[in-house]
Amino acid sequence: MKADEIKALFYKFEQASQSLEAIECWSARELCALLGYSKWENFSKVIDKAKESCENAGQNIADHFPDVRKMVQIGSGAEKEIDDLLLT
Repeated sequence: MKADEIKALFYKFEQASQSLEAIECWSARELCALLGYSKWENFSKVIDKAKESCENAGQNIADHFPDVRKMVQIGSGAEKEIDDLLLT
């Protein structure tokens, strides 16, 4: 991977970050595309494994994977609510 590609990906990753109660986190839906997953279902399976690892490490899953809902536009121009997670 060339340095320019790495810088561009890093920039996109940083642009996707947000702050929740002064903690930096990322929308799982946004990271899904940034990490090259074409389907949410595939990325969701990876998140489930990460949650299991978090729990096995004695951490509270809700502290690292809070559930959120977000609005997205659908083809008709209307909006619908979908599940998302904020990842630390």
